[in-house]
Amino acid sequence: MSAEFAFIDRLRALASHPAARGLEDDAAVLRIGAETLILTHDSIAEGVHVRAGSDPADIAWKLIATNLSDLAAKGAEPLGVLTSHALGDSEWDAAFAAGLGAVLDCYDVPLLGGDTIRLPDGATRVFGCTALGRAICDPVPARSGAQAGDGLWVMGTIGDALAGFTLLEAGEADADPLTAAYLRPRPLLAEGRALAPIVTAMMDVSDGLLIDAARMARASGLSAEIDSSAVPISDAARALLNTKEGEMLRWGDDYALLFTAPRDCNPPVFATRIGVMTDGGAGPVVLDGMALDPSSIGGYQH
Repeated sequence: MSAEFAFIDRLRALASHPAARGLEDDAAVLRIGAETLILTHDSIAEGVHVRAGSDPADIAWKLIATNLSDLAAKGAEPLGVLTSHALGDSEWDAAFAAGLGAVLDCYDVPLLGGDTIRLPDGATRVFGCTALGRAICDPVPARSGAQAGDGLWVMGTIGDALAGFTLLEAGEADADPLTAAYLRPRPLLAEGRALAPIVTAMMDVSDGLLIDAARMARASGLSAEIDSSAVPISDAARALLNTKEGEMLRWGDDYALLFTAPRDCNPPVFATRIGVMTDGGAGPVVLDGMALDPSSIGGYQH
């Protein structure tokens, strides 16, 4: 068990409120009168979630976009964000603020507040965001709602972020659309709201398709049987990474939407069916007919 999951297990005894969903989801679902609020929080560390030396405007974009992606997976309408910021020099902070303004303007999301701190010289800087949204349907999609026989679908593509990261590591120009997929991901908010009323389970693909499918399967007590040939991979990513299909399924940072729906479902937005949910006897993920053990699922873990 990773250090992350061991710590989360310790926290479950404290997170007894129904809104916490047993810490089995990426967001809290808090009912207040006739409204249901969606709350999520994610952090980004330099050199961990973004490359060391990244443009501060890109860090700001990714910080907000990844949190909005969690709202998208709940089919929520964003209400606003709060951020925490580790101060740099004035030029760095100005560029970060410009990136923050760009992403907030792009998705018409207000900044509601937050906090700033100054760390000792040489310390790794960490930036946090809390995003708040309003549910547009009841029940709010969870990881745990999939049923045996449901189709398993992806809205979006898998592998573009890895391809973009690969280009950046090779010193390629930042203007390539693949590098943009890694540097400035696009949360699928409108698509999430369209899907929320018809899905049985939904989450975003942040840590890797296979590991996130395994999390959904475990939460639902099922197996996710995936056909790798059906996974939507863009022509550009496939051309660049034509020998790394398995890595694309494991790498993450795609922020596509992974969802399940009844077998006769016709999704209201373009999506790709990649498999089926079964009774769970084979383990959480079965890829091309072969059950995967945890060590071969891959994905990002802390």
